[in-house]
Amino acid sequence: MQELKETEISDRCADGKIGEGRFLEIPSLRTNTDRCSSMISVVIPVFNEEKNLPELLSRCLEACRGMSLPFELILVDDGSRDGSAQLISEAAEHYAEEVIGVFLNRNYGQHGAILAGFSRSRGDIVVTLDADLQNPPEAIPLVVRKAQEGYDVVGTVRVNRRDTGFRKLSSWIINKIVQKTTGVMMHDYGCMLRAYRKDIVKAMLSSRGHSTFIPVLANSFARITTEIEVPHQERAGGETKYTLWKLINLQFDLLTSMTTFPLRALSVIGVILSGFGFGLGIFILIMRLLYGPEWAVGGVFTLFALLFIFIGMQFLGMGLLGEYIGRIYYDVRGRPRYVISHVKGKGLLDQKDIQRDSIGGEHR
Repeated sequence: MQELKETEISDRCADGKIGEGRFLEIPSLRTNTDRCSSMISVVIPVFNEEKNLPELLSRCLEACRGMSLPFELILVDDGSRDGSAQLISEAAEHYAEEVIGVFLNRNYGQHGAILAGFSRSRGDIVVTLDADLQNPPEAIPLVVRKAQEGYDVVGTVRVNRRDTGFRKLSSWIINKIVQKTTGVMMHDYGCMLRAYRKDIVKAMLSSRGHSTFIPVLANSFARITTEIEVPHQERAGGETKYTLWKLINLQFDLLTSMTTFPLRALSVIGVILSGFGFGLGIFILIMRLLYGPEWAVGGVFTLFALLFIFIGMQFLGMGLLGEYIGRIYYDVRGRPRYVISHVKGKGLLDQKDIQRDSIGGEHR
């Protein structure tokens, strides 16, 4: 895994400050010869990130322009209730050739918003990034260069994480579950700073599953993957969007969207419990014959305890079965994973290379 010194990025982070206006004026470094190079798309889901957007935008543009490659910055408003949508709209007008604003009609979640951004992307390499500035935009060229070496997916590992102990523990559990179930030994599935090849993005958009965890889905199509280390910073402004309940839902999404192992485990547990119950019944029968009915009365409460254990296991099994049946129900209905209300940005004038989502939606 490629190492990265934190000072290499932190020095550049210090330069990405906001100017007097809402957006920092940065001279473009793109040339006509860049049009012959691979195009880069950067997709950023945005939900109530009004405080971070101006700095995020200026730092992303500076990082992308520094690559001297054609690029598009796709900001996806995921039904924000603050001023994020207005800021994205202004940015799409102010940086008309470089910024594209995609506006969803309501909140569909982080991964739904990313898929919406994928559906409007044209890049040969597509980079995803969170809007909270915990992963520095200055690391975008690093994942792009790594992807240009021929990797289908480039993941990142956050070093010196600036998260709470609960978030670190949750990420560790998720990473272990994904590693065991997929067999792909990536170490940080929770970091959204990642790069994907165009064909991987197309494959993800063609998938019809309603519950989608993008890093895992991408790895299921990728042939060659790798990781690099990137520094992690504290959230610049706003609040985290992942509550305890959302993290629990994410765990269920991961388990039920990428493997049927829980169902198989339930079958094994059921066989074991049935065998244990049968053996216990034989044991009680023998003891009753040897010592009479008085002995069996003494074990009534033990039997009740075992009964409650078995009933609890049955409810757990039915709950997991219900999760799978519920996901089948959502998928069979064929409803779109998101609905795009409108898109802003002159970069959309050339749409011949745009990706398409098999179950995405759009209205104007």
